[in-house]
Amino acid sequence: MSDPSTPDLIDKFWESVPPAWHLTRDKIRRTAAEKFNLTVEQFQVLRRIRRGIASVSALAEASRTSRSSVSKAVDVLVNRGLVSRSQDPRDRRNIPLALTAPGSRALSAIYAETETWLAACFERLDGAEQARLLEAMDLLTKAFVEE
Repeated sequence: MSDPSTPDLIDKFWESVPPAWHLTRDKIRRTAAEKFNLTVEQFQVLRRIRRGIASVSALAEASRTSRSSVSKAVDVLVNRGLVSRSQDPRDRRNIPLALTAPGSRALSAIYAETETWLAACFERLDGAEQARLLEAMDLLTKAFVEE
């Protein structure tokens, strides 16, 4: 087989990476909605709080959406016991957000179910194919990560 051209690589990228990501993202969203009655926005709020984004303003900026929209999602999550608000003793205007234990468990369960689904997808490949895919993902990372 001859070396692939850059256009061939680009075509294969578009044929494989976006569809794989869309299916994975859809699985996460379906699990969040069906098992935990979470909207996409509520799930994203939980995910971002877990990553350390802990204020409504910062969440709105990270999601590129309105503060009022994020505030509504946070209100629902607080009322459901998935997120807590606390008072910053140094700045009463700052109300840090944190996941509660049920919020952490919900996110962990969503990701665990998604990883089980991913494992089933990858198990369709034999050992040699899995090894090649792992090498290919390393190469994909190398191609996209600037040093």
